Amino acid sequence: MDKIAYLKGLLDGQEVDKTKKEGKVFYAIVEALEELADQNEKLEKRVAELEELCDILDEDLGEMENLLWNDEDDDDDNDEESFCDYCTGDCMSDSFDDEQYETICPTCGERILLDEVTLEEGETTCPNCGEEMEFDFSEDELENLIPSNDTEDTEE
Repeated sequence: MDKIAYLKGLLDGQEVDKTKKEGKVFYAIVEALEELADQNEKLEKRVAELEELCDILDEDLGEMENLLWNDEDDDDDNDEESFCDYCTGDCMSDSFDDEQYETICPTCGERILLDEVTLEEGETTCPNCGEEMEFDFSEDELENLIPSNDTEDTEE
């Protein structure tokens, strides 16, 4: 804005005639520059507001990710909540008392837990990487699966 004011001052100081062709062009250019500078200032303020909002949303999202996708480091502190595979809100219901079975996702290598209903359905989505997983167990194989130990963290 300072440079635009300087240009305007030059035009006035040079006594450029606003009624002549050259004067009209110069004053129109300065006026257009002033409008551009005002728009730029408004945009800069809006971008700053949006950056602040994005930072707030990023922090909130990080908190939600921590609640929904507990790291294995958190398993020792909060065992029951860390086994919420799908975060549908059902993880604290009576269905959590059902037997859970541990497996490793072949795509990301992370540990996931499956309940009996999921095993019978034969498919699930890895909560870590989103990979669709299918499995087909016979009744004998289902009976031989070893339940997950909720109190211990397994090391691979």
